[in-house]
Amino acid sequence: MHNNINNLIFVENTLKTENIDLKKVSIIAVSKTFPIDEINPLINHGQIHFGENKVQEALEKWTDIKQSFNHIQLHMIGKLQTNKVKFVVPLFDYIHSLDSLKLAEKISAEQKKINKRLKIFIQINIGNEDQKSGINEDQLENFYKNCVHKLNLDIIGLMCLPPKNEDTKNYFLKMKNLAKKIEVNELSMGMSNDYLDAAKTGSTFLRIGSKIFGKRT
Repeated sequence: MHNNINNLIFVENTLKTENIDLKKVSIIAVSKTFPIDEINPLINHGQIHFGENKVQEALEKWTDIKQSFNHIQLHMIGKLQTNKVKFVVPLFDYIHSLDSLKLAEKISAEQKKINKRLKIFIQINIGNEDQKSGINEDQLENFYKNCVHKLNLDIIGLMCLPPKNEDTKNYFLKMKNLAKKIEVNELSMGMSNDYLDAAKTGSTFLRIGSKIFGKRT
């Protein structure tokens, strides 16, 4: 069996050991920088969710695959610039990094052009870090209302990148409360190093790269 499949099964079993219901948690295999021959075994194994963070790389890798396997769900997990939105909307199914009104307006306009609605997460700057993008907690309710009522975006949940080298559990709990506040059901949080804590705290989408694909070169 291919190594990446074994790694994925290991992640799934680790979650099961903690009584996490895999029907309620989706594992996104973060395939950024990895070639198609590393990805194909996972597709054939039945993996549905994949994450990319560079638009050009995603176009080159996924355009043909998604025509052959139209059940695959592609997640834009990286920072998204407005000038790339026109390429993202036709190819991707989810955006995890909505972090400004300008970007929301652009996504809305591009979706109208091709009559497609992506599932979108609002990125929260949960640690109030200057170097990170995201909506501040105190702006969330207004921003959410604008996105849903004025721009007709399908906001399904919230996403965060907690501060590095800190205990992420408190940030995950904070995110859970924010999601309750605006009444969204999905939480995109947890990566290879903290996915178990995230899943225990209520994350519904885990963005796992190196635990499945190994170290990036």
